[in-house]
Order: sequence, then structure tokens, then C-alpha cells
Amino acid sequence: MSAVLVEDGVDKGAIWHFGEPVKEQRALEAGTAWADLSHLNVLAVSGEDRLKWLHDLTTQFLNDLGVGIWTSGMILDPQGHIEYQFNLVDDGATTWLVLDPGYSETLLAYLTKMKFMLKVDVRDASNEYAVLRAPGVTTEIGGPFALVARAEVADISAGFNSVATQIGTWALDAERVAAGRPRIGFETDHKSIPNEIGVLNKSVHMNKGCYRGQE
Repeated sequence: MSAVLVEDGVDKGAIWHFGEPVKEQRALEAGTAWADLSHLNVLAVSGEDRLKWLHDLTTQFLNDLGVGIWTSGMILDPQGHIEYQFNLVDDGATTWLVLDPGYSETLLAYLTKMKFMLKVDVRDASNEYAVLRAPGVTTEIGGPFALVARAEVADISAGFNSVATQIGTWALDAERVAAGRPRIGFETDHKSIPNEIGVLNKSVHMNKGCYRGQE
């Protein structure tokens, strides 16, 4: 069956399913599934101070983040409510933040405001790069993920199709909910704090210095 697209909401235009969502969920559980998540937003943070800067601004310990290691983080408001949720990876020169559609503009504005005199640069790279959920057993943050140039999406998708089944967001959401990975704006509201949604020692590191909203 051809792809059924999400018709409204932040995921509008993304692939919802291919007609057999239960079979897609089974493929995902077996590690033999992949998904096109190119509707997600991508911010690029470069500069030699990028990891320390993001470490200071977010809930995650990022000072020594290894190259190619995906993790997750949040930015809180001064009262500790969750403002932004994202996955991120560093390639040795740039840290890439992946977040839901609709959040990149305000997060970019906030990060730009917080640059001060540090050696960092932030830009919206959503039109240049896309995210794919790569084949493999699911990681703690819902990966494995592949961050690829949009010009390469077709070729990489063809490669994934040769070894795995393409699935939609329905299967991914079912797995996410079952695993207790809340999505901001779906299972949360504007008053939600990290303690309430099971992300301590996950998106929130418990042994790092101060950051906005920690107290």
C-alpha cells in the first residue's frame, strides 16, 4: 500500500503508516525498520565553545560528548517548566539539534540571544539536512538516527529499503509511548517539569552544574 500521510498538526506531511501499522511495529521491535523523519527541524551549532555553551544552557551533560554519540536534552524556563526538547549529536565540528516542527524559530532566537562573547554560531539547517530513523534495535532516545544531507536522502533511503522495512510515525509513536518517552506538547503541557515525566538521568543529567530552571 502507498504511504498514508499525516493530515494536520505539527507532523503534517510526514508518513503516518503504509497500511499495516501492526506489522510496522513488529518490524520496529525486531530492528528491521527505518523511517523518514525529514519533517523534523534541525539546528546547527558550530564554534569551539559549542559543547560547553550547550552544556551550560541545557539539562544534559555535554562537555565531553563524544563524536557521533546521540543524546537528548531540554531547555527549561526559570521556573523549571519544559520549553524545548531535542535530540542532538556532535560530529567533531558541529553539534546538531533535532526537534519537532514549529520550535526551531523560537529556539534559534533564544540561542542567538545567549551567545554573548562565546565562539559559537547557530543557524537553522532544516532545509539542508534531514533525519532518518535508521534500521537497528531501538536506543533509549528512540534511535538509531542518521543525519544526512537532503540531497542524499533518496540514495540512503534506497539503501535502507534493501535491508529493512519502511515504517511511519504511527509505529514510532506506539513504541515511544510504550517505552515511556513523552513528547513535549503531546503528553505534556506548558506547566510540565522533568520530574513528572520520567526523564531524570535521561534527558536530565543529575550530576552537573547549574542551568536555568534547575532549582
